[in-house]
Amino acid sequence: MDAVVKKLLHESGRTFAEEAGITLKDQPAALFKLLVLANLLSARISSDIAVAAARELFEAGGGTARGMGRLSWQDRVDALGRGHYVRYDESTSSRLGDTAEIAQDRYQGDLRRLAIEAERDPGKAAGLLQEFPGIGPTGVDIFCREAQAIWPWLRPYIDDQVKKGAERLGLPTDAGELAGKVPEKELARFTAALVRVAHDKKLADHVKAA
Repeated sequence: MDAVVKKLLHESGRTFAEEAGITLKDQPAALFKLLVLANLLSARISSDIAVAAARELFEAGGGTARGMGRLSWQDRVDALGRGHYVRYDESTSSRLGDTAEIAQDRYQGDLRRLAIEAERDPGKAAGLLQEFPGIGPTGVDIFCREAQAIWPWLRPYIDDQVKKGAERLGLPTDAGELAGKVPEKELARFTAALVRVAHDKKLADHVKAA
């Protein structure tokens, strides 16, 4: 493993799911939490605030589709407010209520059913994910980048933000080459770290100093 890659994983190799307190498993609650996190991270707001808001929603009982649906609109707004996710709190509360409803009605609250419906095809999965309100191409990238930790059929998931981070560190931007820099099980951590580099030039310079 390159010195730069080692340093990167050591400094920033935490997935956004881990930061939000999600123990990612191929199970309904964990996958729904990841969908909520992808929704929150999609907005033009700092990742720290999105992660804090996700933690507050889960603490309030919104960690499953059923639980999120049981929260009132105001409960969700209040949880988002406690996470300082205030600029988009009202519209996001509505979106998350709709997301819970779709997850329940279409997938019985279990996004493993989405993987089956998509025939474990990343392109089809992207289309199905975008049927959730607030999940566009950015949200798909966030969800799939993290979900590749537990869904091997998504690997390697290397999107434009990951490539931007790789470019900043002088690493290859070809998906296969870049993915080959780490063991498969480290891909989600590696891509999350590269996204941080894409957004933080100081971090890039620090890692390059290795």
